[in-house]
Amino acid sequence: MAEPLLITQRIETLTTGVSLLENDLNRYGLRMSRPIRTRRQATLASLAAELGVSRTTVSNAYNRPDQLSPELRRRVLETARRLGYPGPDPVARSLRTRKAGAVGLLLTENLSYAFRDPAAVGVLEGLALACEDAGVGLHLVPASPGREDLAAVHRAGVDGFVVYSVPDDDPHLAAVLERPVPTVIIDQPRIEGIDRVGPDDAAAVTQLADHLVALGHRQIGVLCMRLARERNDDFVTAERQSSAHFHVQRTRLESLATAFSTAGVDWANVPVVERFDHTVDDGASAARQLLDAYPQVTALVCTSDILALGALAEAERRGLRVPLDLTVTGFDGISEAERSGLTTVHQPVLEKGKVAGRLLLGSAERIGPKIITLPTDLRVGRTSAPPRTVEEPWFGG
Repeated sequence: MAEPLLITQRIETLTTGVSLLENDLNRYGLRMSRPIRTRRQATLASLAAELGVSRTTVSNAYNRPDQLSPELRRRVLETARRLGYPGPDPVARSLRTRKAGAVGLLLTENLSYAFRDPAAVGVLEGLALACEDAGVGLHLVPASPGREDLAAVHRAGVDGFVVYSVPDDDPHLAAVLERPVPTVIIDQPRIEGIDRVGPDDAAAVTQLADHLVALGHRQIGVLCMRLARERNDDFVTAERQSSAHFHVQRTRLESLATAFSTAGVDWANVPVVERFDHTVDDGASAARQLLDAYPQVTALVCTSDILALGALAEAERRGLRVPLDLTVTGFDGISEAERSGLTTVHQPVLEKGKVAGRLLLGSAERIGPKIITLPTDLRVGRTSAPPRTVEEPWFGG
């Protein structure tokens, strides 16, 4: 009896031209696999040969479309899709051009902070707008407090860094400055020879302090953001204030001290409470700690709106009337503060990020560092008034 013919079935994917499987079926229906054959992926050279054009023409269709007619570019891209050509290798392109096409944002906080803190969100949005205008990407390089993951800085494929408000002794900052790419600092620290964008904190806080002095406040307390990389959720000594590595906070405290000392207040007797984390709850706990120890205070000066919103919550919990029993002020001018009627210093946080991005992306066109000082505006709201008098005794407790 003649040996039955083998039935051969070949399965192919026509869209890619790749042979996926080839099996023989014998008379028992059993498959006898043969080696899988895979067609080589199309390359820039093979695509150019298919089209009868140069490799430069193919490359221009992706990287410099203005160099081709619309019809030729359409034909290149359609042929590339048909042959399965994925486009130029971005890694190879970056090695060739020495450009990553992205800006790195370094912030020494957990990644979620950039999307949770209102001031940080504004800065991030402004920076993103600058990147959009320039057609580049944005790469977040978070450096969580207490962790020295310098590899995150070393391996970041970026053309430059924007550093957002870090202490002057931060190792991630040192790693950024070791990279041979341009750097722009937002707020802090001040480093000679490095571009920086930020407000005049001394002038802004002095204006706020003068407002409180004019109202008659002499018994004040201060709630401030972290002063150093090591945690301290407590009262702050004069030494810690003067040696703070976050120079924005140091400047704001120094400006308050100067203004109130001029008004006859002994700064050594002014209680200052620090919080490492920056949340409304931390502002409330800081206000509680300070008011428990110094109930005679008539005004709480907070170095951020977030801390001030927490102080307002604590005042309400204690039954204090704001501003009759207690004046509360902030700094930043976030939307939540505006809705609360907070007396605060407004700074343009979105513009801060946008200006920093433009400064970084245009750094190759100029020589020497540039310092840009943004304007601030004291906005007197419903939370500041003259201090209570003997006729207006302390309520709550």
